Formats: sequence, C-alpha cells, structure tokens
Amino acid sequence: MKTGCERRLDKSFRNAPVLALYPHSRIVLISDCHRGVGNANDNFLKNQHLYFAALRYYYTNGFTYIELGDGEELWENRSLAAIREIHSNVFWLLSLFQKENRLYMIYGNHDHVMKNSREFPHYEGIVLKICPTAQQAPGRAGCLELYLTHGHQADILNSTFWKLSRFLVRYLWKPLEQMGVLDPTSAAKNYRHRQRSERRLSAWAVKKNCYLVTGHTHRPMLGDAQTRYFNTGSCVHPSCITCLEIQNGAISLVKWNMETRQDRSLYVAREVLAGPLALFGHIAE
Repeated sequence: MKTGCERRLDKSFRNAPVLALYPHSRIVLISDCHRGVGNANDNFLKNQHLYFAALRYYYTNGFTYIELGDGEELWENRSLAAIREIHSNVFWLLSLFQKENRLYMIYGNHDHVMKNSREFPHYEGIVLKICPTAQQAPGRAGCLELYLTHGHQADILNSTFWKLSRFLVRYLWKPLEQMGVLDPTSAAKNYRHRQRSERRLSAWAVKKNCYLVTGHTHRPMLGDAQTRYFNTGSCVHPSCITCLEIQNGAISLVKWNMETRQDRSLYVAREVLAGPLALFGHIAE
C-alpha cells in the first residue's frame, strides 16, 4: 500500500512537463531563496549579493535557470509586489533568462500560491530526461530521468495542509523566530523532521527507479546510484548559497561565498563541493 508521500509524488510526477537533457546542456538548479520584504525576517537579505553574483555568472555563461520552489517567502509575507520591489534587481535578471527561454520555476510550500502566476509560470515538478543524442525526442520512455520538485510532498503538513502551516508560521512562528524559537515542523530547522523527509524522498526515488532532485530541507547533497536523491541546499545558509550545476554531461554541488584576496579585498567565490558526477554513463549503471 502506498504512503501519502508516495501518492503525492506520483501525482506530481505523472503531470510534470519533460525537458531533454543533452551532454551539451547547461543547467543550474537553485532552491529556497525565501526572498522577503527586506525586514528582520527576510533571510534572503544576508546572501542577496552572493545570489545576484551567481545569477549573473549563470546568465552570462548560457545556463538555463531552474528554481525548485520557495523562491518567495509568502508564508510570512502577504505582498508579492513588496518582495519584487525590494529585490527588483533579481526579478530583472530573471526576466532576461525568461526572454531567452532559459527560465523554469517550480513552486514549493512557502510559495504555493505562485502556482497561478502569469508572469513566471510555476510547475509542481519538471522531468529532465537524459538523452545521449540531440536527435532523441524528450518523451517519457527509454531514458534515465531526473525528477525536479520542491520536496514538500514528503509530509502532509507542508503539502495537503499547507494553508494551516502558513497560518501557524505567519501568526505564531514568525514572531517567535524573532526571539530565537525555531519552528519544530520545519524540515529545514528540525533535524529529525529533516531526516524523516529525506528518507521518504530517497525511498520514493529508489522505488520509482528515477533520480530525485529537491530543495525543502536546505541540506545540500550530491546523490548516487544507491540513494538516488539530490538536494540543492538553499540560498539562506549563514554565509553562503549552494546549488547544483549540470554541464558537460555531469552534475556538481557548488557553493558561492565571500572570500578575501591577499590585498584584503573581497570577492564572490565559486567552489565545487562535490562532483562532478557523470550523468551519461556512471550514474545509470
């Protein structure tokens, strides 16, 4: 008998659009920006310069940008317009990706309402189908698949009952967070809840015989042929942002943070934390 997590993931997987992934493809997977309104609860503020520097790098170098949910913090905040005004430089750059058909957005639990967005269409999930040749059509049969989704489907509070969770965060945990009290229902802030979510997501990927890429728990992870589970991490780590890059037929876990040169000047550094892990061969074995 299927669990609730399996049923929710199965449903989103069935309805997901399919994109072809070729050896020459360049894709960056980023999640959990939690862009806010510039106040004390805006966790994105401390890393906004790192994120914008990374975004410019990926735009200049021809990457397709796929955001895996919780881009906007719409549980703590009601106004999307206020978020866009505060972080207008980000939305300007995202619009450039969109004009070149290099932008795909997935909604998570904290920005579920973006499901109905007209400016940037949001999906519950996207399938990347590994196609060894450019002549191969991106259908659903015959190739290894990577399923991209936010990962909130792992628990019922963040998926089916997301409106209740939003109410609790907005009116209970948001003011308590300012006093240092962490939300015990959050997979990103509660260790046991995070582990439980990751076990469920990994088990679904193994059972489904595909590779699953999520955010949600904020813990970056480069998977393998056993776990079949990857995680982008987030853009709200204390001093860095993490993401997954796909290029040259391989996937890598990457960190962006601030570094110091010998002359004491600061610069934004890109560091490969794990990988590259080949997608066209090694991981399919």
